Amino acid sequence: MKFWQKIYVFSILGFVIVFNAASIMVIERSHTRMLQGEINSALSQNMSIQSTVDAILPIFRIYDSIDYEKTVLTRISNDFVNKNPGVYLDVRNEKGQEVFSNMDFQLPDKRSELDGMSMDQINYVLRDIDARTILFTSNLADINGKSYLFTYMVDVTSVYQDRLDQYQFFVKVDVAACIVFMLFMFFVSRRLTRSIEQLSRTAQVIAKGNFSERVHLNSKDEIGMMAHNFNVMAGVVEDKITHLERNNEEKQRFINHFTHELKTPLTSIIAYANFMRTTKYSEELFLDGLNVIYSEGKRLESLSLKLMNLIMMQGDNFQMEWHDLGVIITEMRPSLTMMAKEKQVEIFFEYGQGELQLERDLVKVLISNLVDNAIKASDEGGIITLRTTWSGDICSLEVIDQGIGIAKEHQPNLFEPFYMADKSRTRSRNGAGLGLSICQSIANIHNAVIRIKSTEGEGTTMEVLFAPIHTMGGIEN
Repeated sequence: MKFWQKIYVFSILGFVIVFNAASIMVIERSHTRMLQGEINSALSQNMSIQSTVDAILPIFRIYDSIDYEKTVLTRISNDFVNKNPGVYLDVRNEKGQEVFSNMDFQLPDKRSELDGMSMDQINYVLRDIDARTILFTSNLADINGKSYLFTYMVDVTSVYQDRLDQYQFFVKVDVAACIVFMLFMFFVSRRLTRSIEQLSRTAQVIAKGNFSERVHLNSKDEIGMMAHNFNVMAGVVEDKITHLERNNEEKQRFINHFTHELKTPLTSIIAYANFMRTTKYSEELFLDGLNVIYSEGKRLESLSLKLMNLIMMQGDNFQMEWHDLGVIITEMRPSLTMMAKEKQVEIFFEYGQGELQLERDLVKVLISNLVDNAIKASDEGGIITLRTTWSGDICSLEVIDQGIGIAKEHQPNLFEPFYMADKSRTRSRNGAGLGLSICQSIANIHNAVIRIKSTEGEGTTMEVLFAPIHTMGGIEN
């Protein structure tokens, strides 16, 4: 059973039970009050007769005669029934003989209300006589030592008929109210669950792989809040799926590039080794072959070292200590100058003193890779500037070259492993496209940001911004 059907069925059941119970209680209470009113009125009338009889008891004592008592009681009874049409009165002596009666029906043989009745006590009972309901009120009166039984009766059939009429009217109202309520609840339950059905449909669409699907509800109630939270959850799931897909793509691209980078030097090594193995010895040929094998082997060695560095960066067990960045650059200055000298490139150093929380060896790798990239991008006789500047707690490390520059379409992908903007130029310098990926990992470890400013044909500026953790939110890449 669907949720809207459950709401529909249970609401109707609840309405029927509550409406019927309330209506029955109202009808029965009204009937009880009317019947009690009739009983009180009958008891009052009975007491009125008794009071009339008590008032003439002295006369009865003067005229101590059964015939006189019968005549007086008959006259009193006639006067009473004439003043109260529609009521019945029966008077009998202690022998059960009729003194007066205007009944149009026969008294029952057994009258339970008379059992154990004493003087000045009024008992009443309701009896069904034929198709009527009669209220009997009875009491005993002592007249000159003789007991007389007075029975005052009133027809209360109308009270019961009124209850029956109310029930018949209630059945009609009940049927009409149920039909109206059923129609009303049908539309209400469908409208209430429409949002839930929309959530369900959206969930099915997302389950099929369309993670961009969202629930569009403007309601501000609990279902609207649930739809909002559902959309937030779907957004998080979409982001996670996108992130996983991107990671898988990057991993696959990494494997493809890595395989390609291994294939080229291995092919050269195998080819020259096989050539030397199958060719008659020639010192010149053998030296050329050994030089190629050595060069490609060094390239493999460089690639493996860079891969090891890249793998090492994935850990989180680096111990940060306070170091003076200027001191680190001073230590690296001779080796950096030697690197540049091989290509006849000059490096200018502009740096001051200042301490940062660093992992000393990783920062050296960072600087070395940035300078190496700048050297590869520069022509002979080019100039590279290595500069540090301080602005409060933020330190900027810049490596500026005047080389070939980087096209804008390549800049967003520079930090991907094995990505090379100019593959032929990079390979000719034994590059594998891992340097900037390693730099990015080192920057992340130091809570730093790398910025690229480059124009084709004019040069490139690589800027690394170091800052305390609590201030990094103000730095944009």
